[in-house]
Amino acid sequence: MSFTEQCITIGLCALASVLTRALPFLLLSEKKPTPPLVRYLGNVLPAAVFGMLVVYCLKDVSLLSGTHGMPEGIAIAVTALLHLKFRQMLLPIGGGTAVYMFLVQFVFTA
Repeated sequence: MSFTEQCITIGLCALASVLTRALPFLLLSEKKPTPPLVRYLGNVLPAAVFGMLVVYCLKDVSLLSGTHGMPEGIAIAVTALLHLKFRQMLLPIGGGTAVYMFLVQFVFTA
C-alpha cells in the first residue's frame, strides 16, 4: 500500500469515526422527544453486546480437556460478583480480566 493510499485510508477511517459520533446530534433534536425505537435500542443494546462478547469469549473453551474452563468460569464469577456489588462497568470488566490473566499465567499453567 502506497503512502497516498495509507493517508486516504486513515482519512476515511477518521471521517467515518467522526460521522458516526456526530450523526445522532445532527439527526436528533433536543426540542423533539427521542423516537421510541432509539430509546428501545438504547435499553437493549448494551446487554446484547455484552452477551455477544461472553459467547465469543467462551466459544473455544473445552470443558473436556485442558483446564476444563475453570479460569474462564472463575473470571466470569468474579466479574458477576463485582458487578452485583458495585454496579459499575469498568471495575467488573477490569477485575474479571485481571483475575483471568492471573489464573492463566500463574495458576493454570501448562
